[in-house]
Amino acid sequence: MKKNLIMTFFAAAFGTLLLAGCDSLPGLAEPTPTPLPVVEDFVPVVSATGKVLPTEFATLSMKTAGVVAEILVGEDDLVSAGQVLARLEGTESLEAAIAATRFEVVSAQQALDALYDDPELALARVQQTIVDAQKTIEDAERRLRNLSQTASQPDIDQAFANMVLAKDELDKAEEDFEPYEDKPEDDLGRANFLSRLAQAQKNYDATVRLYNALTGLGDDLDVAEAQSDLALAQAQLASAQREYEILLEGPDPDDVAVAEARLANAEAQLAAAEAALDDLELLAPFAGTIGDLYTHTGEWVSPGQPVLLLADLSHLRIETTDLNEIDVAQIEIGDTAIVTFDALPDVVVEGAVTRIAPKDSEGSGVNYPVVIELAEIPAGLRWGMTAFVDVEIEE
Repeated sequence: MKKNLIMTFFAAAFGTLLLAGCDSLPGLAEPTPTPLPVVEDFVPVVSATGKVLPTEFATLSMKTAGVVAEILVGEDDLVSAGQVLARLEGTESLEAAIAATRFEVVSAQQALDALYDDPELALARVQQTIVDAQKTIEDAERRLRNLSQTASQPDIDQAFANMVLAKDELDKAEEDFEPYEDKPEDDLGRANFLSRLAQAQKNYDATVRLYNALTGLGDDLDVAEAQSDLALAQAQLASAQREYEILLEGPDPDDVAVAEARLANAEAQLAAAEAALDDLELLAPFAGTIGDLYTHTGEWVSPGQPVLLLADLSHLRIETTDLNEIDVAQIEIGDTAIVTFDALPDVVVEGAVTRIAPKDSEGSGVNYPVVIELAEIPAGLRWGMTAFVDVEIEE
């Protein structure tokens, strides 16, 4: 026990001396804490994940149902705007229908133009018809008059004398022709005297008819025929006069309406046939690259059924996929964005916010797609790659 007490005494004494020695050491001071570095240009950001998408892409389909006759492109092909990408069967029949309707359009237009063209010529023709009808009426009236009453003696004597003179001329013509009667038909002399004989015969026959008409009344059949000729000539005159009056007033409105309706119908038929032909072809709405082909030659397709995918890969952009409602409220159009890519770890591209969706996207959670236009397109960037976006916002 005594030994333990002595050891305890010496330990306490040693501790007291040690403390005293420490307090007497020169140059030792309490440590000073080191301050943290100050960040002067801290910019708050909103971060999100996105996907690389073309600025313009579309899944194309035919406007009408049919059998695919041709697929004119392959995957990865570059195409220009308006280029034919695919075609359905049936072009030959529609081209024939278009040719027929074009002919009808031309015919209908000509019919309409004819109602207005050359009014002076049409008037002149009608006027000539009127003159001819008047002359025919005069002749018919004279004949009917001769058949209905006996002529005066001086007229009869004159007609008889003309008949005698015509008979003499006919006899002379027969004598002159007689030496040439057996010569070839192409002999000029024979042809000359034959012509004189024929004319002499006509003159003589006319004088005989006139003499007979003046010296006796016609029978009932002759009178009826003359009356019919007179009535026909009068009807022709009346028709020509009506046509003349119509031409003075311009084309008949009913005729014009019919001609215009015919032309409009032909043009509508042509437009329908041309539209049907256009519907057999699938055209590229913009220049781009063929992504996927969903159908092949010989397959039946319906309107709206996907045929191929077209995208403009020359201009890619980023669209966010998980930007929530709290973060999107802090973003504005024009904000700067820093974009990196999983597949391109050494690439950093600057961009700008160009669109903020007004409605959340379908799927789990409340997320709003935001579009980032890149200042440049890095090499190796492809449609569908994952992107990481940091949008700089104001505090």
